[in-house]
Parts: sequence; structure tokens; C-alpha cells
Amino acid sequence: MLVLAHISDLHLDGTARATERAERVRDRLWRLPGPVDALLVTGDIADHGAEAEYEEAARILGLHEEDRPFPVLTCPGNHDSRAPYRKALLRRPAADGPVNEVRVLDGGAVLMCDSSIPGSDEGALDEETYGWIEATLDELGGNLPVLLAFHHPPVALHHPLPDSYRLDQPGRLAALLERRPEIAGLITGHAHTPAATVFAGRPLVVGPGVTWTLRLPWEGEQIADRDAPVGLAFHILDDEGRLTTHFRVVT
Repeated sequence: MLVLAHISDLHLDGTARATERAERVRDRLWRLPGPVDALLVTGDIADHGAEAEYEEAARILGLHEEDRPFPVLTCPGNHDSRAPYRKALLRRPAADGPVNEVRVLDGGAVLMCDSSIPGSDEGALDEETYGWIEATLDELGGNLPVLLAFHHPPVALHHPLPDSYRLDQPGRLAALLERRPEIAGLITGHAHTPAATVFAGRPLVVGPGVTWTLRLPWEGEQIADRDAPVGLAFHILDDEGRLTTHFRVVT
């Protein structure tokens, strides 16, 4: 069984408010009585894609510390910038290509895919990323359940803001899922609201936002609820390959 904690959309921008909210959820996770297998962060880690914002994220999430309680897995969002993300967050040479990573854990593997398009709020998995997904799945051999993690949801969530910037060409992703039964589910961010649905016959879970929560059309005209508590999710991928999600708030 694989247990993932999941947060998204920290939008660290150097302000005390953003830092406090990120540290609040970090403290909750670091103090869990029992550790999870990993923490997954699905994009928009920085608000402006600045190197200093990634340095702060690395500090808050303990990315360069050996004593953090569990691995921290990340993928970029539309507010992130690939070169400083690589340099300050991952401590790798700065480069502008897609940031794709895989982590094999007890009970499953997580493919962290880059759905960002430099200079745009739109989302897409490009040719390089699709090729990487296929090659990585081949290397894993098809016997291990896999979760795909990326920023932009590929379906409508019934709010005009996230629906304006969802993943492009969802049919191509659906075709991939049809060919690859080992993919047990999809985990995304971007929408700033916890949500669960189905895409191409697989569970699709959208993580809540750390910085603010999206108000749905029937909840009021103001889009961002900045007073809502910080949200997080726990995903359980069981031995039967079934994905179960529990949502929590941190006050």
C-alpha cells in the first residue's frame, strides 16, 4: 500500500502570508504520528518563478535536508519557471526543457510530469514528456501500479477560471491511459479546490490550494477565498490498485 500526502499551489511570493500558510501545512505533515510514504506537491510552488521563491520552498519543504520525515516529490505549474526551479529547488543545472521525474516507492510509482508551457497559463504535455512517460512505463515493466501527477486537470471542473486553462489535447492522454492499464489514477492541482472525478475510466483527484480556495459559482462572486483554511489530501493506493483520497484542512 502506498500513502501520499498531497499539497498544491503554494504560490510563494516572499510575503509573510504565503510563507505562514506553507509552513502551517508543513508543520502538520512533519508532526504526523505515523509517516506517509511521500509528500507530493503539484505545481505553482512559486508565484513569480523567481529563484528566491524556490530557495524558500526548498527551505520550507526540507528538500535539501537529510532529516525530513519522508521524500518530497514535485512537478511544475504554470506559475513556475523551469530554469530557476531546477537550479534552486532541485539543485541541478538550469535548463528550459520539461521537468519530468519518477519515484518508485513501496506499493507503487509516481510519475511527476511537467504540464507547464513557458510563458503561458495554458497546460500541455509535450512530445518530450509523452515520450518520457512511455519510456518510463516500459522500464517499470507494467507490474507496478503508477500514479501520474501533473498540474493542469484534463477535464472541466465547472468553474470558468480553471476551465479556461485546463490541459490541452485530453484525448491524447486518454489514449495513453487506454494503452497503459498500470496507470491507476491521476493527481493534479491548479484549480485551488479539492475535487474528485473520473477521466478515461481512471480516478482523477485535484488537490486543494495552499494559498487560497476557489469559490464555486454558487458560493459567491468573489473567486478567491483567502480566509479559507489551508487544504491537503491523503491518497491511498492499495494492493488492489484502487485509489482512495481523504481531504483535510489545517487551521
